[in-house]
Amino acid sequence: MTHTSPLQDLTFHRFIRFRFFKQRLLLLSLLIFGCLAPVTYAQNSPPSIQLATEFDAQQEINIHDFLSSEKLDGVRGYWNGQALLTRQGNLIAAPTWFIANFPNYPLDGELWLGRGQFEAMSSIVRQTSAKDDDWRKVRFMVFDVPKAGGDFQHRYQFALTELSGKSHYLEVIAQFQVDSLEALYQKLDSLVAKGAEGLMLHRSSAMYVSGRNPNLMKLKPYYDAEATVIGHIPGKGQFAGQMGAIRVQTPDCLIFNIGTGFNLAERQHPPAVGAIITYKYLGLTVNGLPRFASFLRVRIDLDESNKVISSQEGN
Repeated sequence: MTHTSPLQDLTFHRFIRFRFFKQRLLLLSLLIFGCLAPVTYAQNSPPSIQLATEFDAQQEINIHDFLSSEKLDGVRGYWNGQALLTRQGNLIAAPTWFIANFPNYPLDGELWLGRGQFEAMSSIVRQTSAKDDDWRKVRFMVFDVPKAGGDFQHRYQFALTELSGKSHYLEVIAQFQVDSLEALYQKLDSLVAKGAEGLMLHRSSAMYVSGRNPNLMKLKPYYDAEATVIGHIPGKGQFAGQMGAIRVQTPDCLIFNIGTGFNLAERQHPPAVGAIITYKYLGLTVNGLPRFASFLRVRIDLDESNKVISSQEGN
């Protein structure tokens, strides 16, 4: 039997406490200096939602096979039959009265205030305690009923029938058909002139499929995508003393500058390094970089853990 002296016991315990303190100090240092990002958790698993692809004008399609609707600039929402969630699975703190008459089956849609109100809608969604006056202006615009079964034409008719008059805060997005691609672009121009973001095209015979679905396409006068801010470039001339451009990196590791699309306040207080921004562009250059990239907004509905998610907002 081995015996230890009180002095040996004291030395051993001091050693253990020192090792524990050293480990905690190292962990704290990593967190402070950014070597180890703190982990954030969604309150629910992300819903298995359907995501759109880009409309390709070169692709041969029969436009009569598609239903079209306005593309809304709101915040993607998913009603799972019990709670309202973001596309990342975070619980949205909607008032009880807002969701009181929602059905007990899933709805896929968009929380919407109106055209050009994305930032205001995002602010409401981020509330940890719902403000009734804000939510009274909101509508949950339904564009699909995932569990209704059948093709999109059937699911659309199901939504019109089953959700009609069910709740003042539920509205089914109107679908329409056009006779030609020329008529489609005329409709696009007409809605964009009124402040719309674009159009959605959904093949009538398509099933609801989680992930990117080639049968669901968005048509906009420009493309948009997301990137992470990695630096600021000082302004010159009229922008001296302010931010001239931000340097960004895409999920594909492309790095470029964006110097247009900012208002005065944004130049004086530019998006922080590490922020995720949405930018618009008109196609790609021969080197694969966005052509005429212009700042749109900071993606306040995504956090650092979701920075690799593309900016299609699910539409």
